[in-house]
Amino acid sequence: MRSNVAKKQQEPRSTINPAPRPYRIEDQIGYQLRRAHQRASAIFQSTIGDPNITPTQYSSMVKLHEYSELSQNLLGRLVGMDKATMQGVVRRLKSRRLVDSRPDPGDARRTLLSLTVEGQRLITRLMLNGPAVSRETLKPLNAQEQRLLLELLAKIT
Repeated sequence: MRSNVAKKQQEPRSTINPAPRPYRIEDQIGYQLRRAHQRASAIFQSTIGDPNITPTQYSSMVKLHEYSELSQNLLGRLVGMDKATMQGVVRRLKSRRLVDSRPDPGDARRTLLSLTVEGQRLITRLMLNGPAVSRETLKPLNAQEQRLLLELLAKIT
């Protein structure tokens, strides 16, 4: 019996308790999502049709096109932006005369936003390119993988 114990004690430590795999940032979800976002943003900028529109501005304009008029607060919630980011997006869109604002007659604390005629023209044109952005972003995946990726992302957002 002692001889078996002695043999076990002489075995190399790595077979008994393998060393943990080193931490690799490339294997982390945050890193992968950031890289995917960088790629998607670059594709957006080269494909959408206006180099001065950011993805956050675009999504805001699409929602304003869809709803005609929204409070700034609700628009921020619909596109997943915090208050400070939304304020900056609206300020830039207003400076380009793509969005107009007015006080809400029912609540003076609230600002209602809508697209200007120029904003409507621009977003109507840009939305024609929207599907191409998605197609190019998802191009490395087959159809089943594309559906799965979108389903999984929806689960964590």
